Formats: sequence, structure tokens, C-alpha cells
Amino acid sequence: MSHVGVPRGTVRKRRSLALLTTGVLTIPVLAGCSSGGEETARGVPQDIAPAARETVADGSTANWAVDALPATFNAFQADADSATTRITGALLPTLFPMDKAGQPKLNPDYLESAKVIEREPRQVVLYKLNQQAVWSDGREIGAPDFVAQWRALRGEDSAFWTARNSGYERIEKIERGADDLQVRVTFSKPYADWRSLFSPLYPKEITGSPDAFNDGARTTLKTTAGPFVLKSMSKSKGTVTLARNPRWWGDKAKLDTLVFRAVAAKDRTQALADGTVDIADIDAATADRITLARRDRGSNGQPLNHGPGSEITPAQALRSWAQAHGSDEDAAEIAQAARKKNRKAVVAYATEQKALRDFAVRKSLEPAYTQLALNGESGPLADDRVRRAVARALDRQELAQTVLGPLGLPAKPLGSHLALAGQPGYKDGSGALGEQNTKEAQALLADAGWTRGGAAELPKDTKAGSEAEKKGGKDDEEEAEKKTAGEAEEDKDAQTGKDGKKAEEDSTEDSADSAAERKKADRDSEDSAASRDEGLYIVGDDNKPGAPAPATVGSASAVHVLAPARTAAAQGTVLLRQAGVLGEGGAVAATDKQPGGAAGAYAPVGTAAPAPAAAKGQLGKDGKTLTLRFVLPSGPGSQSLRSVGDKIAVMLEKIGVGTEITKVPDESYFKDHIASGAYDLALYSWPATAYPATDGRPIYAKPEPATDGSLLVEQNYTRVGTDHIDQLFDKAAAELDEKAARELMKQADARIWAAAGSIPLFQRPQLVAVDKKLANVGAFGFAAPRYQDIGFKNRQAAGSPADRKK
Repeated sequence: MSHVGVPRGTVRKRRSLALLTTGVLTIPVLAGCSSGGEETARGVPQDIAPAARETVADGSTANWAVDALPATFNAFQADADSATTRITGALLPTLFPMDKAGQPKLNPDYLESAKVIEREPRQVVLYKLNQQAVWSDGREIGAPDFVAQWRALRGEDSAFWTARNSGYERIEKIERGADDLQVRVTFSKPYADWRSLFSPLYPKEITGSPDAFNDGARTTLKTTAGPFVLKSMSKSKGTVTLARNPRWWGDKAKLDTLVFRAVAAKDRTQALADGTVDIADIDAATADRITLARRDRGSNGQPLNHGPGSEITPAQALRSWAQAHGSDEDAAEIAQAARKKNRKAVVAYATEQKALRDFAVRKSLEPAYTQLALNGESGPLADDRVRRAVARALDRQELAQTVLGPLGLPAKPLGSHLALAGQPGYKDGSGALGEQNTKEAQALLADAGWTRGGAAELPKDTKAGSEAEKKGGKDDEEEAEKKTAGEAEEDKDAQTGKDGKKAEEDSTEDSADSAAERKKADRDSEDSAASRDEGLYIVGDDNKPGAPAPATVGSASAVHVLAPARTAAAQGTVLLRQAGVLGEGGAVAATDKQPGGAAGAYAPVGTAAPAPAAAKGQLGKDGKTLTLRFVLPSGPGSQSLRSVGDKIAVMLEKIGVGTEITKVPDESYFKDHIASGAYDLALYSWPATAYPATDGRPIYAKPEPATDGSLLVEQNYTRVGTDHIDQLFDKAAAELDEKAARELMKQADARIWAAAGSIPLFQRPQLVAVDKKLANVGAFGFAAPRYQDIGFKNRQAAGSPADRKK
């Protein structure tokens, strides 16, 4: 988290960072090992080749790869992306950037102090600005800039196209303090996360009018206040060039220029090898190549046992030579062409490997985590017992090992939805759900009516609903209370909430009403089979290509699609793009549909189809097997996610739960499946935050009915929530005592675990290739970069390649 605010309950962009790159996150305590107090789990340290400023040379240019040019330089617009965040960090004031421990820390370049000076009758925060802080046009930063940004973002003027306003709507007034360098902010109601406001801070020239806010800051920033200024943006070259700010009052930037260059993930290795970029986020495959290149340093430039041709045995090489020089002219011509092509590939690979020796892989854990999302809107997962059974079937340690182990990173599962290990307030709350236990998972499914012989039973005349609801008993809030108190055993009489009942009843009614339509669709599908592309089949269908298609993800008869809040989906795109869910370009596009089937529900021949339900011994009820639609991305950078998904499918099979895995294009994964609710199980990421009460609420808030009958889900794409969780978030957001606010967040996290809508798996890895002569840049972990400290080390900088001067 995602790849990635709105007028109502929107999330802040700080919940930012969704590329489905290498498995789309610190980790210490295993599930079910929760202690009573706050845990002192340590996060993985950053890896940035730290160097004192006096050892870094002045001058030169560094090229930093980004996924794409920023769609806008206005970080408060819905289409702001990871490039927006990265670039504006070097150009604009951030009053409280995150430090190494994931805490907001006062930035002395902009503030002398900032604190709550009054609590009654109103909360008042007094900002004392750095006396030297000025905009790049020479005007001092002051109260007018704070006032203009508040008015633009508070949500009262719809002329401002804002994507988020959390916190700004709580401000009652902003006044000048004792002098021009003091800003006095009065809140209408308490706001614990006040440090999250005014970052980035824009000049009043941008936030002072709708036209300037909506359009003026999309392609340029004429006035800035950071160590760099915006020099140019070239769409043809795919670059954004920053130059040293001559009016910067802080530590002088070491680099003359900093260029952000758009390079797709698949092109990163080549860009590093040819010197196009000096800094780039990379996947595990590129990291391996850099490691091998450095290992082979003494091999006269030849790769050892890897690269093109390395898999050819001596016997195969001899056979190839014989064919190339044999009497069969046609075979010889083919063999000679193949040998020539291989020689060229070997030379090109060796040249790349030689260049890659100049890079180091900086490695840490990204401040974001990967979760398994369980869609509780309808179907089997509307029953909380089924969700908890799925969750308790997971070996989260094994899943973390799958992604992090091969990279040499600590492979421990995450224990919180609202904090990462190393952050204040981190506590493993998974005990509220219970540790992995196959027998308990099976007992929960049996209690929900799913049995081995259930698939053969005739459907009952009565509506399904939630089994727990029929029996009556304690609701999910009481269940969460018990788990929070430390009871480890699952209560077999645990009940689904009334929302779960309604969702499942709706699903049952929809299923009954559309039975005839589905039969007709199957017949139509048979008729259109001949028109389908050869060699394709629907994932999850045991029939051969061209056979009738069952209802799949995206099928109108299979799922009731919910409508997210008006701009929450757009903001979710931003967050997920930056957190680990969208493809390299970040574009959201509709999936091309094949005749007779669902969008994106196809896989090439060679993809293993699941075994028949009977062979698996799947559970069933009322004549239906317990099969969940598992949606995964299909892009080249998503291999580790698919590996995790495959392991989850095997774990669920052990308790009798089938999975129909659907692999869809990265660019449609979020919009067409996650945001629309067209899935049962899915993997995506959320970023860490220093402000869980503000940023976490839209992700876990209970969906609310809209006037048109749909649900407003904000960013809660699992559709699972409770009133009590919402109340805990609201109390924490208004609690000015930090310790008390953290305790409220721990309580909320325990209830989120008990609801079993999302299951945190692991913190995602952070791999960055960096020119080994560069200092103070790499895998930053929690901390925000100090752009003014980045540069080439003194000893080598004088001999840097000429392209750095361009």
C-alpha cells in the first residue's frame, strides 16, 4: 500500500507509495505470540551508504529512475503519484518528515518549534518559523501560505479539486502570532495528528485560487522552497530536472542537478548498464545480476556460470558445432544462425555485466506491508467464521520466508495493521484472531455449515444467510472483546454481524434470481467457443480450451459490484500505485474482454488448471463447493506475489477450501477487481504511516449505504468493518495524549484482526541499485531522503562518467 482523500473521510496522501513489482512489507513477533504491552521490536535499518558532508564532492549530476513522469506536481490532487511525492520532497517544505523509526520529526530547516500551547476551550498549535525560510522568489514563508492552503483543502469550496482534506476540516481559524514568523492554528475539535498538516506546504500563489490550484501546479512549480528548484520537465526525454536553489538557507545541496528519469521496471537493468540512471528501485532478478557482476570481477570480464549459453552442456555445444558444419545445408544454416545469435547475446550480456559492477544493491524493508484481503461483501466470506478459518489456515511465517528469505532480509510475519516493527506503538495484535491451527479452521468451517458431503446435497428452500445468525448468540464485537482479553480458543458459536447476514442473503437472492441467466450464458458460451482465441482457457475451469465458461471474476451474474466513494477510488489508485499493487506505468485501463468470459480471466496454455473439486475433497453446502475467487496480477514484476498466492491456495486446500486463481493484467488489477469488489481473495499493499488514526480510518471504516443503494467503501476494499472500530479511530484522532492514542490504536488493531477482513503478511522488500560512488542515497526505510546530502564521494567524483555532466 497499492498501488493506491476525498471530501468525506478521505485518506491522506501520506498513506502513499502500488507497484506490483517484486511482490507486493518490520517485523518481529510471530502470529499468536502477542504480549501484554508495547513491543520493542526493531525494524531493519536503512542502507544509504552514509557519509559526512565534508566527504561528499560539490557538483555533478545524479539520475534517479522513476516509474513515469508525474501526472501533476500538486500532491493534493487525485492523480498525484509516487513521482509527485519523490520530486516535491526536494522542492517544497515538509514540516514533520518521518525519521528512521517512522516517527514525525520537526524539520529545523522550516521550523524553530511547533507545539500545542492550549487545549481548552480549543486546541491551539503555535508554529514558529525559521527566520531564514523564504520561497525561491525571496518572499518569506508565513501565515498567508498556511491560510491559503487551509482554505483550499478544508472541503468547503468545491471549486478546489482536492483529493484529501483530513485534518484541515477541523481547523477553525489561522492567525498571525506575535510576529510574522509565528502562525497560530486553532482547531474546532481536537486533532491528535496535527503534525500531518501543511506537508508539503505550497505557496499562496498556488493554493490561493481554484485555477492556480487545479491547473497551475500540474506541470510546473514556479515558486518553491527546498534545496532544489524545478528547472525543466521534458516529456520527449522523459525527464524532470532539478537545479540547486540559490536562495536555500540550509545546508547547500551537493549536486548541481538532480534528474528524475522515467524508466519502466523492465528497462531498469539496461538503463543501469548504459549509464542512463545512477539510482533505481529494482527487482530481485536485477539485484542478482549486480551481485553476480561484482562476484565475477576477476574473471576477465566473462560471466561465470550464468547468462546466455550458460545452460548449454559440452555435449550440446559439440552437437551444435557438428550441425553448423554438417552436410545438411538447411540444418547447417539454421545452426549457424542460432550460434551467431547466441554469440551476440553472450557479448551483450557480458558488456552489461561489466557495467553493472559499478553499482551496489542497497537493501532494507520498505515502509509498506503486503496483506491478504478477504472480500466480506457477499458469498462465503460474508460469514466471519469462514474468513477466520481462511486466516487461521495460513502459515504466515512460510509466506514471509517465500519473499524475504531469498533476499537475506528478516523473514518474519507482520503483527499489526497500523504500525510496523520499529515504530512506536507497534504490538503484535494477531492473538485476537488466533494462531495458525488447521483443526480450529476446519471446526469453524463445519460450524458455518461447510462439510465434505455438502457439495452433493440438494439446495434448501430456505435462504442461506449466516448460520451464526440463525442460531443467535454473541456478535462479532463480543468475539473481538474476548480475543482482545487474551482468550486463545475460538468460540464455535461466534456470530456474523447483521451486515454479514444481509450481504450473504443478498448474494443468495442474486444467485437464485440469476440461475436461469447463468444457464443461458453457459449455452451462449458454448455457441461462441469457436470464436475464441486458440490456446486459451479460463483459469479455474477444468475443461479444455473452448469449453463453456463458468461465472468468473467480473461476470455480472457472479458478483454485485459496489461503488466506492466518488474520489476514493482515484486516491486509492495513488496509494496502491505507491504501495505495491499497480503496474509499472501506473495507468488504469479496462481489461480487454474475450467473448463469453470475464475480463482478464484467461491464461495461456501451460498454466496448470486446478484439480476437480471432488479430487480435492472440497467442502460444500447446499450443493455448492466452497471455492473462492483468488485474483492475482500477471505482470513480469509480480512473480513473488504469484508465488505467495500459490502457497496460500495450497494451504487453503488442506482445510477443504478451493481457490479459482485468476491472473489479470497489472493495469486492471486495482480498478477492475480490487476497487470494484470483483474478487474473494487478493494480495495488495498499504504504506506505513506516522498517523494511523487519520490514515488508517478510511481503510478499515465500516462501509455505509449511499443514496443510490450502493456502498460507500472509501478505501476499505474488503468491505469488512464495525461501528466499534470506527469509534476507536475517532477517539484516537481526538486524543492529544500520545500514549493514550496509541493504546486506542492497539485496541482498534485487535478488532481488525478479529474481523478477519485483511491479514497482514509481511513488510515488503526495498531493493535499490545505486552507483557505488554515491553517498547518502539508497534504501531509506522509513526515513525521508535528505536531498541536499546526496552526492558523489570526493575520491571518485572527479572521475565520474561524462553523462553525469549532461
